[in-house]
Amino acid sequence: MERFTKNRIFVGLVYLILGLIVLYLLLLVKPIIAHLYFFLKAVLAPFLIAMIISYVLNPIVTMLHARRVPRTMAVLLIYIVFCAALAVILVNVIPMFAEQLQELNHHVPDLTMRAQSLVTDLNNTSFLPESLRDGINKSLVHMEKKISEAIIHFVNNIGSVINAVFITFIIPFLAFYILKDFDLFERTVITYVPKSHRKHTVRLLKDIDAALGSYIRGQFLVCLIVGILAYIGYMIIGVPYPLLLASVVSITNIIPYLGPFFGAAPAVLVASTISVKMVVLVIVVNTVCQILESNVVSPQVVGRTLHMHPLSIIFALLVGGEVAGIVGMILAVPIFAALKVIVQHIFAYYVRRKTI
Repeated sequence: MERFTKNRIFVGLVYLILGLIVLYLLLLVKPIIAHLYFFLKAVLAPFLIAMIISYVLNPIVTMLHARRVPRTMAVLLIYIVFCAALAVILVNVIPMFAEQLQELNHHVPDLTMRAQSLVTDLNNTSFLPESLRDGINKSLVHMEKKISEAIIHFVNNIGSVINAVFITFIIPFLAFYILKDFDLFERTVITYVPKSHRKHTVRLLKDIDAALGSYIRGQFLVCLIVGILAYIGYMIIGVPYPLLLASVVSITNIIPYLGPFFGAAPAVLVASTISVKMVVLVIVVNTVCQILESNVVSPQVVGRTLHMHPLSIIFALLVGGEVAGIVGMILAVPIFAALKVIVQHIFAYYVRRKTI
């Protein structure tokens, strides 16, 4: 028996069989896990968003608190400044949004006719293979069906929209109390850790903060700058609805590698109903924005990278997208980076124990 236990191949096969058994059992209880996941996602999502906001703003609160400003007053001061800035922005931006949405709604039939004309021209073009033309037509029909289903789903789920609005109002209050007692939460978490592991836990948390701090806080500013650059570029080339399209670029830019493609897609789609020249100009604007973001904005704002291989980032994006859609893709890279730091600490801990 000892001969088998010392055989690495035998031990590996045993672990493989055990892993397959666990996977099979998880598949059997998949419906229960799915219901539990959706329940926890609905309940914990506001707390998670509030924690991210608190993590981003905590350095500012700590800086003000170090200058003898009471922590509660520091949080209230940040909220007042944020609300004032948001009010100024919304007063100027909302009318532009409303105007462009109204203009888009007014020109939808015209854009549809142009798109149909473009498809007809493609179908009449002899150099395109028949299979490619059929694929384009099927893709457009499928996209039209998906848009129709999304509108019907939105209308039929007004209750979910109201619930989302309610959660949106709750998040600032959660973030306020988390920010106010941030230090207390940190000390409380540490007290639950055994004394022999507290030093390693504090070091682990500091390493996670070092890996994620500049990235998470900087990405918000980077997305804002890229959105402004895209808006200026769209205004210069004269593409319709520049504010709406630039907003999409700004929001999706937080997704590494894939975000720029998602952000450029609506602008390319709108430009395709105008002319080929406009499509080229939109691609040029987005390419210039990404070059500036990669070589100028991000190095200055974010500073350090997460030291993750591109393949690891793409894998994390695929997993995050499969688990939680767009939100999962946004959170995938920071979570994966934090898990990487945790795994490194666990391996280092066991290596130290073996050497002792």
